[in-house]
Amino acid sequence: MEQGKHSVQSRWLETMGSKQQGMRREGESGRGAGALGSQAILLLAVQALFGTAHALSGTFLAVYLWKASGSYMLIGWFTFGQYITSGLTFWLAGKWVKEHNKMNSLRLGIVLSGVFYCLVLLLGTTAKQYGVPLGILNGMAGGFFWIAFNVIYFEITEPDNRDRFNGWAGLLSSFAGIAAPWISGLLITSMKGERGYQLIFTISLVIFGLTVILSFWLRKRKSEGQYQWLHGLHQLREKGNSWRRVLPAIVAQGVREGVFMFLVGLIVYIATEDERKLGAFSLITSSVALVSFWLAGKRLRPSNRNPSMLIGTIMITLFILPLFYEMNYMTLLVFGIGTALFMPLYIIPMTTRIFDLIGQSEQSVREREEFIVLREAGLTTGRVIGLCAYLIVLPINDSKTAITWLMLGVGLVPIAAWWLMSPYLKSTKV
Repeated sequence: MEQGKHSVQSRWLETMGSKQQGMRREGESGRGAGALGSQAILLLAVQALFGTAHALSGTFLAVYLWKASGSYMLIGWFTFGQYITSGLTFWLAGKWVKEHNKMNSLRLGIVLSGVFYCLVLLLGTTAKQYGVPLGILNGMAGGFFWIAFNVIYFEITEPDNRDRFNGWAGLLSSFAGIAAPWISGLLITSMKGERGYQLIFTISLVIFGLTVILSFWLRKRKSEGQYQWLHGLHQLREKGNSWRRVLPAIVAQGVREGVFMFLVGLIVYIATEDERKLGAFSLITSSVALVSFWLAGKRLRPSNRNPSMLIGTIMITLFILPLFYEMNYMTLLVFGIGTALFMPLYIIPMTTRIFDLIGQSEQSVREREEFIVLREAGLTTGRVIGLCAYLIVLPINDSKTAITWLMLGVGLVPIAAWWLMSPYLKSTKV
């Protein structure tokens, strides 16, 4: 979906002590099998506030840049800077998270997100002159936050409650996407000039501050081991290693995200020229996603992950086809609702299975930070590939038909992700 909300909805899924398999987390021994402990609930609250702040302002960020520049390329290069820097930050910050204080990395990401929106607020319409530097700053913020979030998520969940956590995370992200963009759209259209944008950026800054405060209730977790800079390359060079098949699947997942995370909200605005309608689009699609993530979180099990992911993959591709008839608000709404309905079936099994793979042995658990960095490298590679297609196609032809074909092209790639992941979805063994 739009850059702010969709990026968070996809990131919450990118998310122990020293022994992962079959053991209770520290301080969680009293809960029942499959239940979420207090630290998991607190982490969900941090993610929800972080997502709400981004949903308020990030939903309209691409629109803000578009209105200032009228350029598809500016938005593309802003996003390029964001993707590359986020992936690089994951790799570099991996050492900090593994050997030092991962909580400080989490907080730094939140603070930098606040700094980003503060700069956009101060720059106003001149932000269009600093597209790439702003993208780099936003990428750094996301990198520091999400690598820490992913590691903490892995440490406080187990295979028997990871689907539940992911379902709740998606539900909360959807809930944030219901109210926040709709309120933002009303404020932007009801206030003259840039005042509406200034107000929502300011509100986001306040929420980021509250998120930092809340994060201090997350326990500081023990650091262990030394960070291996080339760990990912060693995994890929090892014959018979599961990551030689899993990493291309992650790349395939990233190709779609690389375009859809920012383009959908932008084309909704371009088709309607009304921020209120973009807010309503987000409200409706997020309401549907709230229900679908809740149901998926309750119903998905290791035994049905493979057919569920196949159905989800096919359906989120088929719902692109109505845009060939005409790209207007109604067809975009059909696309958005269909995607919201079936996205959980695609994304939850894949993400959960990958984190199960990370926790397959004591050795891989000790290398969890490196594996999470490897996963991010795959997502970044895929996102850059998808974005490169955008940067090649749009200067040649930026018609609605060309955009729809681009969406279909990158939208077909997740089928490869399902095919590559299928052997691991059919079994809990690696």
